[in-house]
Order: sequence, then structure tokens, then C-alpha cells
Amino acid sequence: MSETVRVYINAKPVDIDASATALDAVDAWDSVQATAIRNGERLITDSRGIVTANTTPVHNGAIFRIVRARQISAEDSDFSSL
Repeated sequence: MSETVRVYINAKPVDIDASATALDAVDAWDSVQATAIRNGERLITDSRGIVTANTTPVHNGAIFRIVRARQISAEDSDFSSL
């Protein structure tokens, strides 16, 4: 039997194998969101809002949030090339 830890994704508890990554945890929580992360449409952040690598190892009590990835382009009215 493998050890599991409880993490929280967008305030929802997820029990996942202790050797899992942040992206594995998201995939267990919502595969559609995991696909959006893989496609660059969404990002994983920690509890402070700091972007977290998909490969970050989980630990008991970790808090992750899924946020929209901002696409910077010339069509973006907030884009500044400076």
C-alpha cells in the first residue's frame, strides 16, 4: 500500500500518492484543468499566488490554485514592448 497525502486544489481536498507532482494532483482533481495546464492555457500557483512548476512534488497540506495563463501578444491592449 502506498502512502497518500492530502493536498488542496482550489479549496477542494485531493488525496494523492505521496510521490505525485502538482500536475498529477490536478489531473486527479480535474483532468480538463490538467489538459489546459499542459496546453499552456492555465497555470498552477501556490497559496500565495506564485507560479509553481508542474513537476513540483506534493506534500501533505499543500495548497494549489489553478489560474488562467495570460497570453502576451501585440493584440493585447495592455501589451508594452518596453
